Amino acid sequence: MPPNQIIATIVNLFIEVMIRRLIILILISILQQCSYTQSTKNKAMSNKENKNPVYSTTDTSKVVMSDEEWQKILPKDIYYIARQKGTERPWTSKFENFSEIGTYYCAACGNPLFKSDTKFESGCGWPSFYEPISKGSIIYAPDNTHGMHRTEVTCGRCKSHLGHVFDDGPPPTGLRYCINGVVLDFEKAQEAEKKYKDEKSNSEQ
Repeated sequence: MPPNQIIATIVNLFIEVMIRRLIILILISILQQCSYTQSTKNKAMSNKENKNPVYSTTDTSKVVMSDEEWQKILPKDIYYIARQKGTERPWTSKFENFSEIGTYYCAACGNPLFKSDTKFESGCGWPSFYEPISKGSIIYAPDNTHGMHRTEVTCGRCKSHLGHVFDDGPPPTGLRYCINGVVLDFEKAQEAEKKYKDEKSNSEQ
């Protein structure tokens, strides 16, 4: 066999081997990504359904826990906002331009906070509401940090930080509850009603 043909054959074999290896690496990468995505979903479900014993959309009893206890049961992003009074970046919340009909709950304890019909587009970058579900849903406290005079709003059941309230909202209240979307859970109207009835029925048994 002429030297040129030998060289061409070797080059072709080398290319075939490299292509096969590349295909194998791509397949491995895809499988790892799928595995990671599934584990992340399972972890998120575990955080809400299994690791948080105080989460309830019907229990109105006050929740008193240390920050160390909260840190064990809350995902990092919720803990940062709810217990360390952090702030999520504006226009990053999935609820900013959200228009489903239902109820918003505290993501830390499940306390009902706002109805969807009180939500409005404020343009501030965070989900905004003009009225809480009830007077007891929210606790108010002065906040003079960062050189500003503001009113902080916290959950009426577990005292988790939610955001702030301002007096530049629409009628009928004239208020704007500017809330971090990370500390909100949402359930559609029919789902929330069914869950409420089921939990109430179980508690009466």
